Amino acid sequence: MLTTLLTLLLAQGIYPQYEPDDNTGFVSIFDGKTLAGWDGDTTFWRVENGEIVGETTPDKVVKLNNFLIWRGGKVKDFELKVDFKLSGTNSGIQYRSLELPELGKWVLKGYQADLDITNGYTGNLHEERGRKPGHVVLARRGDVTRIAAGPKYKVLAKIGDNQMLRGVVNVQGWNTYHIIARGPVMLQILNGQLISATIDEDEKNFVPEGLLGFQMHVGPPFRVAYRNIWYRKL
Repeated sequence: MLTTLLTLLLAQGIYPQYEPDDNTGFVSIFDGKTLAGWDGDTTFWRVENGEIVGETTPDKVVKLNNFLIWRGGKVKDFELKVDFKLSGTNSGIQYRSLELPELGKWVLKGYQADLDITNGYTGNLHEERGRKPGHVVLARRGDVTRIAAGPKYKVLAKIGDNQMLRGVVNVQGWNTYHIIARGPVMLQILNGQLISATIDEDEKNFVPEGLLGFQMHVGPPFRVAYRNIWYRKL
């Protein structure tokens, strides 16, 4: 009965034709061969086999979180699609971020689509060098969060269970982040699953525009790779 009703509704044109998303309107911001357009510490960053690779070793140690920064312009309202693979520690995709040259070269502050090898934080919207000491998680994986001035954030809705959504992540394999930012609304999609959403209404701390970058995190030796980097201005 249900199948017959759905067929009838489709025949009457109530539903439009749906199709998978594609890269129409996007531009590639990585040429697959060089770091042209990108700026970072080449002690840690290189291009290899069509991938941007960040790597630390026992001899090459990161002492302060720093970033490979895209110098193609500031991002405001935009979409970004990027594949990543992480083999240890922690990294993240920084956006609408500000440089802090007083702390060091290639240091950023701002919104971050987090990823970590323990899969405890991947999918969160973090804030590098957060607006309140010790408060760096703006939206947890599985939550739709409204941020206003004050010490508490409001959970508007649940996308899913935080722990169950760990299963969306291909640990140590390739994953795709799709980030959509328009005004105060930021959506983070991971492997086709909406993973966290944020409405930032904190007028003092909301940043509508800034830089894009990939994080090189302090900690034990690790390797992170990024490829297929597609950007669309909204």
